[in-house]
Amino acid sequence: MSVFKDKVLLITGGTGSFGNAVLRRFLNSDIKEIRILSRDEKKQDDMRHALQNPKVKFYIGDVRNKQSVDIAMDGVDYVFAAAALKQVPSCEFFPIEAVRTNIIGTNNVLLSAVEHGVKNVVVLSTDKAAYPINAMGMSKALMEKVAIAKGRELGEGARTTICCTRYGNVMASRGSVIPLWVEQMTEGKPITITDPNMTRFMMTLDDAVDLVIYAFTHGHNGDLFVQKAPAATLSTLAQAIKEVYTKVDAKYADTEVKVIGTRHGEKLYETLVTREEMIRAIDMGDYYRIPCDTRDLNYDKFFTEGDQNLSTIEDYHSHNTRRLDVEGMKELLMRLRFVQEDLGMLPRQKARDIRSE
Repeated sequence: MSVFKDKVLLITGGTGSFGNAVLRRFLNSDIKEIRILSRDEKKQDDMRHALQNPKVKFYIGDVRNKQSVDIAMDGVDYVFAAAALKQVPSCEFFPIEAVRTNIIGTNNVLLSAVEHGVKNVVVLSTDKAAYPINAMGMSKALMEKVAIAKGRELGEGARTTICCTRYGNVMASRGSVIPLWVEQMTEGKPITITDPNMTRFMMTLDDAVDLVIYAFTHGHNGDLFVQKAPAATLSTLAQAIKEVYTKVDAKYADTEVKVIGTRHGEKLYETLVTREEMIRAIDMGDYYRIPCDTRDLNYDKFFTEGDQNLSTIEDYHSHNTRRLDVEGMKELLMRLRFVQEDLGMLPRQKARDIRSE
């Protein structure tokens, strides 16, 4: 019997890539009900028709509006908070919208969860929240602070446990680079790379769901969980895509790779755990657990008690994690469903032009 037996799970932003992946994992489990809260009625309608499953209930609403969150939250046991604005360029140009959804919206979910006696809340974050340089990362970093502060406030033994999960690049999630490059290549266009030496963590949506479940079952209030993951350069990723798709047509081996330069708010590498966090991190094998800082607002502690070990600690980032070569990257790509569909290994479930997991 799992901890989710006969329980009710709410997924905010449930029509997105993460929401869909979590939903797929739980559909055939012993869970009682899965609720999807999102503002996109078209995606909800598509999901409803595709699933036809009485376990799944749909709620139109927006995390920016706490009242709509309260309606969906009544009777819920577990919450996965995935609703977010996550595209770096759009958040750069409309940062206040990122604040409204990622920070205020998440706070609405947390307040509602505590008021309704929810057992566990897991909040989805990103590596861009570590040393953030763009609006999306900054809003996610503050979202983490809000969630961790609320968890610290509740403390051990509280009715509700709140923790965060921080992800690196999730392969083939909606809006990510792998589907874009495959589309460019199959349309006979060059693959456009910002910087071939740029590295990114590589993990599948299934890995991401594993992290969510781990956080649900092992989290303490205020915890931050990170899954260890390999990384690859963009050059390696592009070459791996080309070689995989030669199984569809040999011409793809000759696809041009065009370097276009770094975009607004992009980093050369992504940090999953900062050195300030690493000094507190607990190695759980496949994961790092970073407990919350339990110091209070006694300023003397901050200014008179330093930590001499901090200068010897290194961040955990995509330049110093295990580096994939082309063959290793190809193995990961072959785990993606849309790649398997393109190669004729699986029947196609989505329209041919939809290449996201």
